[in-house]
Amino acid sequence: MPSLFDPIRVGALQLANRIVMAPLTRNRAAPGQVPSRLAVEYYRQRASAGLIVTEATQISREGQGYLDTPGIWNTEQVAGWRRITDAVHAEGGRIVVQLWHVGRISHVSLQPNGQAPESSTAQRANTKTFTKDGFVEVSSPRALLTSEIPAVIASFRDAARRAMDAGFDGVEVHGANGYLMEQFLRDSINDRSDDYGGSIQNRSRLLFEVMQAVTQEIGGSRTGLRLSPVTPANDAGQDTNAQALYEYAVAQLAPLQLAFLDIVEGATGGARDFAPFDYASLRGKFNGAWMVNNGYTRNMALDAVASGAADLIAFGRLFISNPDLVRRLREDTQLNALNANTLYGGGAEGYTDYPALDAQLTA
Repeated sequence: MPSLFDPIRVGALQLANRIVMAPLTRNRAAPGQVPSRLAVEYYRQRASAGLIVTEATQISREGQGYLDTPGIWNTEQVAGWRRITDAVHAEGGRIVVQLWHVGRISHVSLQPNGQAPESSTAQRANTKTFTKDGFVEVSSPRALLTSEIPAVIASFRDAARRAMDAGFDGVEVHGANGYLMEQFLRDSINDRSDDYGGSIQNRSRLLFEVMQAVTQEIGGSRTGLRLSPVTPANDAGQDTNAQALYEYAVAQLAPLQLAFLDIVEGATGGARDFAPFDYASLRGKFNGAWMVNNGYTRNMALDAVASGAADLIAFGRLFISNPDLVRRLREDTQLNALNANTLYGGGAEGYTDYPALDAQLTA
């Protein structure tokens, strides 16, 4: 039986173990949405993960939805990420960047020229985002014109190329948590009447075209995708037939031979049984590595890998407070408590100052 701590081949990537650092927004980018120098140490500390998936990273100025989140649309940002990938690789780690477009989960103050956020719809989401004025209601979006969609796809393609320039081992496209991809996928949000709305086939079209563009640019063996079939995050209402929608979407991706699929089980950061969904059936539509996420404990992770229910387990908040989480899980030892007050924004406190196990044992 495979173990959580065994190496695994995932597409083009050879991973030292099956423990993944999940993408975690921390709102600490430097001016210009450039990854900060403090982020170099943050990611370096966590390089023992089999794979690091970075915090969500916007592909364009229009893709930003929160204050101080990093981008990957210009040379300064690429240079900032290069410092991080070099540091992770020097520690023997592997790292991919999560490519992000928030769609309607944004505010005019974060958009170029104060314009309305772009989405599949003109319906405003009933949720908040983080700006220089704190948490505020998101702004009303505008529905993308059909003629504008190729430019969005091109932004994902360009971001994937810049990811390679920045030294990443690959990319994960963010198709989850109520952001742009899900705003097209779900009929609870998508009210379009063009080729990107209506039927399951049409609502899945943008996802497929984005994934096709990214894999054409860098190869399927370096490309992953995150999906969250039933999460209510960011006012994403349930689709009329989530099982049929996501099984169709995943089946359509088969020719691209993606390296991995990253599945958020249940409500993101909440109940795993939030809504019924047959994840095993969905897995049957995919031929790459199967990554699962959301509230996994050590025992749950061990069982999932040993039983073959998953190939990789992604841990989120446990990696924030435990930079050496892989060792702690292997040795089944104590875990640092999380400081929830320092999750978003700020400096080193609650970011790079969580102690490693050795420091605690010798204290």
